Amino acid sequence: MTVEDLGLDATEMVSLSHGEGKSLSKLTELAVRQVPGCAAAHATIWRDGELVAVSASHPDPDELLDLQLRTGAGPMITAVRDGKPVSSPDTLRDERWPRWTEESLRRGLRSSVHLVRQFPPMTLVLALFGTRPGSLEADGVPMAEMLARFGSTVFANSLAYGEAQRTATQLKDSVAARAITDQAKGILMHALGCDADAALKYLRKESQRRHVKVTEVAARVIAGYAPPGAGAAGAASRSPGPRAATR
Repeated sequence: MTVEDLGLDATEMVSLSHGEGKSLSKLTELAVRQVPGCAAAHATIWRDGELVAVSASHPDPDELLDLQLRTGAGPMITAVRDGKPVSSPDTLRDERWPRWTEESLRRGLRSSVHLVRQFPPMTLVLALFGTRPGSLEADGVPMAEMLARFGSTVFANSLAYGEAQRTATQLKDSVAARAITDQAKGILMHALGCDADAALKYLRKESQRRHVKVTEVAARVIAGYAPPGAGAAGAASRSPGPRAATR
């Protein structure tokens, strides 16, 4: 693959519109195509120890991933727990995870490395598998390390972007709610001849009595004092305004 092609694939992975699943899929695809000795790969995203996204280049690594999730043992589980890379230079000689080792050998996978990139509260684990012993080690796969680092940056940026969007939405909703409440307070001040504090106390009291949000009470007040011409049917369906409540 040329540098230009790698750049295009990387740009595709960066695209926020793809979401975590498609970006992970592109990451595993790049790992298999770019890392010497890598025959298959899977990638996972974890949040505070909980799996939130996964992708695998082939069925074999996907099945090995499922095995680890079921049994709670394996190199990926160890990598997530310790936050460090985990290598298995020769699966045939590895005795740390007997069940996982057996299934790996049955699929012809003789070596593996699980790379870890943390960007709290998230963790990315990129797992690479080789068909020959010694073909993959944590210190000998610079391209894989680069892809893992790049992937973690992509997902960290995506996380920050999502949080920024949520904050912007919350601020927008807060401003809209404040505008509704202020409008309702103005109506109450005029209708009841009270000040702003008394109007706000009325809204809060009605909120507690009706078990609804203050903004909902405010919206009902505004609707109850709609300008003439809004329609008799519409006015009849609205909740009683503050004048009715003060009788």
